[in-house]
Amino acid sequence: MNRSRRHLLTCATGTAAALALPMMARAQGAPLKFGVGMFQPDREKNDATYRPLAQHLSQRLGRPVELRTVDSWEGLAKSLANGETDIALMGPWGYVLANHFANAQVVSTILYQGKPEYFAMIVTHPDSGLNSIQDLTGPKGKGRSFAFGDKGSTSGYLIPRHFFMQQGIDPEKHFGRVVYTKHQAIQTQVTAGQIDAGADYNRNRTAMIDQGLIRADRSKIIWESSPLPNDAVAVNEALFKDKAFVRRLRAALVEVGPLLKAQATLLPANYTGFVDTDNTFYKPIRDAGLATGTLAAR
Repeated sequence: MNRSRRHLLTCATGTAAALALPMMARAQGAPLKFGVGMFQPDREKNDATYRPLAQHLSQRLGRPVELRTVDSWEGLAKSLANGETDIALMGPWGYVLANHFANAQVVSTILYQGKPEYFAMIVTHPDSGLNSIQDLTGPKGKGRSFAFGDKGSTSGYLIPRHFFMQQGIDPEKHFGRVVYTKHQAIQTQVTAGQIDAGADYNRNRTAMIDQGLIRADRSKIIWESSPLPNDAVAVNEALFKDKAFVRRLRAALVEVGPLLKAQATLLPANYTGFVDTDNTFYKPIRDAGLATGTLAAR
């Protein structure tokens, strides 16, 4: 069992009693703790970006909503598992971890340009000499540097790791240097030629290009995954048992799409609302976790 799995399992097991508290222990007016992953380059910008959504949820749910940015996907999964977070907007792999170890449940999936799915990718820079994924996985790629996202990331870690495994490649042995960092840093360092290649996802790359943070001609896509489910809005196990609350939360999220015409700041650019989903939608992520041995069958 790797360290991240062991840590999350410990959190989930050690706090089972807290997660199982009856709903009466949560007063009707008690603040809801809304955890959001680090989707923006820094905490201050991330908080500012998702504060309108938190305020919308507070108004519709009739309860204070406390927004909290969590630096890593893995950390957000742990906070949902151990009761520090009630509701989370989190990456797919982080959700699967929280579901697997602490029975957190998805209620909705965010839409990007009207779609509930996205793609993982591997990028390099035009001067790397790596013109295809075969170059990266073959002799040309051996000894190069490669950047993954943090180990709670779907597109930055799980899916590319699964891909390498399917090619019979151990990244720690094939590459000369492997680093684990944030998605924005991956694109920045790859386009600057500081790292030969790295894992990312289409939404982040597009956003960084649109914001002028990287140049499109310096970020070369050499591999793209099959479609993956978008980020999840999930609640912890105890809160999910309150079916009336879950219905109100889903209704508040579905309402966001139509409201964007008049309240464009409710979501970042290109995000167009939410759609009701359940745990089965995240099966491709779960399957990849099981295939890589990151999740144990239960």
